[in-house]
Amino acid sequence: MQEKWLNDIAALNKRREAAAAAGGTARIDKQHAAGKLTARERMEALFDDDTFVEINDMISARSTDFGMDKKKKPGDGVVTGYGKIHGRTAFASSQDFTIGGGSLGEAHAQKICRAMDLALANKAPFISINDSGGARIEEGIDSLSGYADIFYRNTISSGVIPQISVILGPCAGGACYSPAICDYIFMAENNSQMYITGPAVVKSVTGEVISAADLGGAAVHSAVSGVAQFVYPDDLSCLNGVRRLLAYLPQNNEDHSLIIPGKAVDRCSTLADIVPADPKKGYDVREIINSFADENSFFEVQPDFARNIVVGFARLNGKTLGIVANQAAFMAGSLDINASDKGARFIRFCDCFNIPILTLVDVPAFLPGSQQEHNGIIRHGAKMLFAYAEAVVPKVSVIMRKAYGGAYIAMNSKGLGADIVYAWPIAEIAVMGAAGAVAIIGKSAIDATEDPAAKKAELIREYNDKFMNPYVAAEHGYVDEVIHPAETRERIVSAFEMLENKAKTLPNKKHGNIPL
Repeated sequence: MQEKWLNDIAALNKRREAAAAAGGTARIDKQHAAGKLTARERMEALFDDDTFVEINDMISARSTDFGMDKKKKPGDGVVTGYGKIHGRTAFASSQDFTIGGGSLGEAHAQKICRAMDLALANKAPFISINDSGGARIEEGIDSLSGYADIFYRNTISSGVIPQISVILGPCAGGACYSPAICDYIFMAENNSQMYITGPAVVKSVTGEVISAADLGGAAVHSAVSGVAQFVYPDDLSCLNGVRRLLAYLPQNNEDHSLIIPGKAVDRCSTLADIVPADPKKGYDVREIINSFADENSFFEVQPDFARNIVVGFARLNGKTLGIVANQAAFMAGSLDINASDKGARFIRFCDCFNIPILTLVDVPAFLPGSQQEHNGIIRHGAKMLFAYAEAVVPKVSVIMRKAYGGAYIAMNSKGLGADIVYAWPIAEIAVMGAAGAVAIIGKSAIDATEDPAAKKAELIREYNDKFMNPYVAAEHGYVDEVIHPAETRERIVSAFEMLENKAKTLPNKKHGNIPL
């Protein structure tokens, strides 16, 4: 080989080695000691074996202010590229905490934006792995502009390609808003935090002393704020969780999810034993889902937040389905502010990406009380109504037990566009429960009698016989069929097969104005 070739190849190898060395052995060891993988190790774990291809590995910061000329490293603190996940193309960025704390500067943002642009152009998912101390102070406004460029791309790509953020370290200040715009956020239990203002700022402003974990750790964002949808113990389990989620999703809004054959399950003959006939008694709706979904296919989303509603993905005969279900075991399955937000966002995601929606209904009401009213249950509850009415994917409902008042309407009723509505024989579809209804409409008759208790009981029986069953709704066309619980899987499968070629569009418009 010619000498110039030898020299130039040697120079190339040296540059590649410098990029791969990241922040050096000591900092990599410190990353590992903290229980964290390096940026490149995370990429290798995320993508199928030997498929990750790095791009722009030699980009470095242009700034020379505040000693930046001595601090800059190849790659500028972020690894970007593409590869295969379940054999399908995906793009990703992975911030490198070993280089300047993963801080975001102009070149760092440029790399991320380039990968995002490629993801959108190729209509493939984008995954951002966050582990950064925040904006690079030495680069000033260029750093802030870099965040704006990323947020813009997150927004333009929303509803076109799946966007997933993985928080595997600090994510502070404005950096939080890129994950917030994405479809799903994963967090690691011990090493991840998200907050707009850190503990020191909180203390200086309010005097409150609080740890980073208590301010914005995984436990807070999965159960209290609702910011994060998935929490796993560590880096590797988080990234495997991302891989599992992507197996349920299409590549883009014009695609459909993979068909992954599994073991068909039909334990619906046991449903009459699982669901108490007494509407005041609870049960775990996940048992209902697992009685008909393909074996081990139910993947719950946001399980620790707004536990009165259960949402997640499952498969029927290998095909992805989105499920929204009232959880009678928590708050009797009533809809409150958080449940409405959780449900509406999941419904809209499914509609964006052509995922049919199954709704399991057992809802007594929108949660009453001044706290809910003052915090905007009207505005938040309207999100559920809007999301269901706007969704054009196949929509099937099963009314299992209670379906009362406005909450019945909000849970994919026929009036909101449900394609097929089934009801079990014990279903109660009414404005409210019998006792409450009789207290209003029967008050004069009860007051006029010598035995008010007996009269009230008589009126409740009469109301129950006349209204607290699914047959009036079926007679009026609001229920398509009253089915035995044992027939549930059979009917659901049949309905979605019938709806596979459903074609419905909305009026021409930029977008609706959902009540945010």
